[in-house]
Amino acid sequence: MKYKGSCHCGKVAFEVEGELDGAMACNCSICSRKGSLLWFVPREQLRVLTSEEDIGTYTFNKHVIKHRFCQTCGIHPYGEGTDPNGNRMAAINIRCLEGIDLESVPATLRRTVVVARVRGEAACVETSELYSTSNRRLPRQRSMQRRYSS
Repeated sequence: MKYKGSCHCGKVAFEVEGELDGAMACNCSICSRKGSLLWFVPREQLRVLTSEEDIGTYTFNKHVIKHRFCQTCGIHPYGEGTDPNGNRMAAINIRCLEGIDLESVPATLRRTVVVARVRGEAACVETSELYSTSNRRLPRQRSMQRRYSS
């Protein structure tokens, strides 16, 4: 299915193709402040209709994700980066898509918690809780453990 999207003022416009079967609410410092609900698609499925010079880019931390925003209204409709296998990806803020019923899109809330730090290595637990976009938590939970180096 093809979706149309834009920032608030419409200056940054795009089309994206794919099956919108879920989204993720990331808890990183910028995503939690923006309140984005992200749908990840291969980058080639995103067609940006706005010229590059009219789109702002913000990066932070490791500078691997390009958070794209409108320089007029400030809305962040999408981001660009690569997945762990090196594939180019786009993270679409589904709140910027036209005609989306947010209540019908299942979303996962990503939370990462550092539980211990030993010799410069952090043992983290990453949990994902399924919730509805109306912020009601649903009963199913998934969790996994990962080790991260500091």
